[in-house]
Amino acid sequence: MGFVGESLSKRMPLDQFWRAIPAALLDDGLVAPPTKVRFVKALQQIFVLILVLAAGLYVWIAYVPAAQPLLARLGLLDLLGIEFQAAVADAPSGRPRGAGGPVQVVTVLAGTQSLADRVTAIGDGRALRSVTVRSNAVGVITELTLPAGSTVKAGTVIARLQDEAEQIALEQAQIRLEDARTEQERITRLEKTGTVTEVRLREADVALRSAELGVRQAEFDFSQRKIVAPISGWVGIVDFEVGDRVNAQDVLATITDRSDIVIEFRVPERVVGKMKVGQPITAMPLGLRDLQITGEISAIDSIVDRASRTMLVQGRVANTDDLLRAGMAFSVIMTFAGETLLSIAPLAVQWSSDGPYVWAVRDGKAVQVAVEIAQRNSDSVLVRSEHLQANEQVVTEGVQTLREGAEVAPVSADGAATDFSGPSRKATL
Repeated sequence: MGFVGESLSKRMPLDQFWRAIPAALLDDGLVAPPTKVRFVKALQQIFVLILVLAAGLYVWIAYVPAAQPLLARLGLLDLLGIEFQAAVADAPSGRPRGAGGPVQVVTVLAGTQSLADRVTAIGDGRALRSVTVRSNAVGVITELTLPAGSTVKAGTVIARLQDEAEQIALEQAQIRLEDARTEQERITRLEKTGTVTEVRLREADVALRSAELGVRQAEFDFSQRKIVAPISGWVGIVDFEVGDRVNAQDVLATITDRSDIVIEFRVPERVVGKMKVGQPITAMPLGLRDLQITGEISAIDSIVDRASRTMLVQGRVANTDDLLRAGMAFSVIMTFAGETLLSIAPLAVQWSSDGPYVWAVRDGKAVQVAVEIAQRNSDSVLVRSEHLQANEQVVTEGVQTLREGAEVAPVSADGAATDFSGPSRKATL
């Protein structure tokens, strides 16, 4: 078997050698043909797998220096006879093996920003004012100037009821008043001659006063036959027509003043002390997702609901384009300013087994600084850190090959080299 394998390997390439082994084994008759073929195929697969793993391990060690501490903990470097410190030194300045000089990285300055405590609530909108117009008397509608969907001014007559009986009663009251006034004047003249008693004079005065009240009552009854708009606004749907008979307190229409929309919503009790009348809010109708309206808080309730631990708040937004209606649902957003934190670019945040960190540039070298994420925004991340200061450079690009203490060459986002070295470590600490 050994002779056959050695002879075949000297006379043919490796791939042909592996294909020729089964035939040679079969010719020698050493093993049963099916068993030997399966053994050789398994041996080939194991050999190829070992080659692939060896190549992958070589690439990992040579071109990913950050993985060397993990390999050292697993004992692979000792197994291969590679010293950990020597492996790190082979890649100076955090660059791959075979490269030299400082690593070019893109940096930005750490800024400051207030932590925003954002509260979102769902509320219902209602018109600034809404009045239900009702009939004050019983009668037949003779005039109706109330088209649905139109606007009316306060004081406009929107409907009239049949008023002939009231006109007759008013004229009769006016006649009685004129007669009582004439009688009172006659008694007054006779009183001066002493021919009229004081009792008669008082009776005349009472009759005149009663006639005046009768005219006022008749005028009031006549005024109830017309219905006037109490406020200016938009008219809703009207269910009555001319000729319909209405009873007292029948609803004729609803007039709403929707020049402003009042939104009622509830907020958690943790922000009760931060709210005040006039505080700005942002409202978004749930049915009009692309519309955002800025308003303000108009009223705050004085009691926290015990069941929900929330408090009722009213916000007011302008309806300048008349796109909003009473009854709409709104998403209301309020922002409360909090503590001032460091603001860094999202790309600067890296992760390790110990948590998030950033690479800071100090005296031309990379320093790993642990941070605590407080809030994520679309364009920034607010963090807390005892060892990072505002206006200090943090790396956003080129972090893949950095290591602690590696020399770096900061480059701005447009590719221009920067001359910022940032505060020293002593000053930071």
